[in-house]
Amino acid sequence: MTRESPEDFLTILKSYIPDPKKPIGLVRKEFSEFYAEFLPEERPTLEPVAIRDDLRGFWCSVAESVPDRTILFFHGGGFTVGSTADHLGLCARLAKAAGARVFSVDYRLAPEHPFPAPIEDALASYRYLTAHGCPAHRIVPTGLSAGGTLVLDLLLSLRDQKVLLPPAAVCMSPAVDMMFGSESVLRNRDVDWVTAERLNGIRTQYLAGHDPNDPFASPIHANLSGLPRLCIQAGTHELLFDDISVLSKKAKWAGVPVRFEIWEGMFHCWQIFSGHVPEADEAVVHAGAFIQEVLAR
Repeated sequence: MTRESPEDFLTILKSYIPDPKKPIGLVRKEFSEFYAEFLPEERPTLEPVAIRDDLRGFWCSVAESVPDRTILFFHGGGFTVGSTADHLGLCARLAKAAGARVFSVDYRLAPEHPFPAPIEDALASYRYLTAHGCPAHRIVPTGLSAGGTLVLDLLLSLRDQKVLLPPAAVCMSPAVDMMFGSESVLRNRDVDWVTAERLNGIRTQYLAGHDPNDPFASPIHANLSGLPRLCIQAGTHELLFDDISVLSKKAKWAGVPVRFEIWEGMFHCWQIFSGHVPEADEAVVHAGAFIQEVLAR
C-alpha cells in the first residue's frame, strides 16, 4: 500500500472492519491479510513457545533487544480476530523502542472461546514467564485495543490473587467499558474506522451473555487501587476515547501513577499503522521510552 491522505487512509481502514455476517475463519483471514501490509521489511527473530497445549507465545527479538527486559504483549482484534503474526510489525517496533524482548501471546479467541478465556490465557502467560527466568520486576505487560483490556484484566487478577505485580504496564487504545455507551461513540462515528455495530458485535461474541458490567469485562467498573504505573494512549477521534479518559481519571483517583497520552486526531489503534501514520511511530517511541525508564531502574 502507498501512503494516502488521512481521509483516504481512514476510508481504506473502514473497509476492513470485520463483517459479522461472514464465517469467522474468513474474517480472520481477511484481517490478517490486511495487517500483513504493515509488517516491517526487516523481520524480527521469532521463537515459538508452548505455554500450554492450547496456548502459544512467541519471543520476538531485534538487534536492540536486551535479554532481561521483557514486554508481555497482547494483540488487538476485538477478542475475535488477530494474532502475533499480524501484529509482528508493532512487536518489532516496540522491541526496538524499548530495547527489550517481546513475548507475544496468541490467546484464545471468541466466539469459540468467550469471556473469560482470554483473561485466563493472559494470567497463564505471565505465570509462564515468571516460572521460566523472567522475574516480575523485569516484565512490562503491553497491549493494543482488546490486548490493552487484557493488560488491565491481568493486573487486576494478579492483585486479587496476591501475585507479585510487574512494575508498570502500557495500554494502547484499550476497550474498558463493554456497554460502549459514551458520547464519543456518537461524536467520533465519522472519524474513526471502528463502528458502533462492530463494538456491539464484540460485546455479543466475547461476552456471550455475560454481564458487561463485570469489572473484568469492563475494567472501568473495577477497583483500580494497588495497580502499578500505567501508560495509557488514546486518540481524540476514537469511539472509545471518553471511556479511556474516565478510566485514566479513576486510576489516578485510586492512587495509581498514570501517564495518559492524548493523541490529537488519532483513530483507534493508529499505533500499528507505521509508514502511513507518522504518529504511529511516535506513539511507539513514547511507549518504548516509558518501558525503558521502568526497566532501567
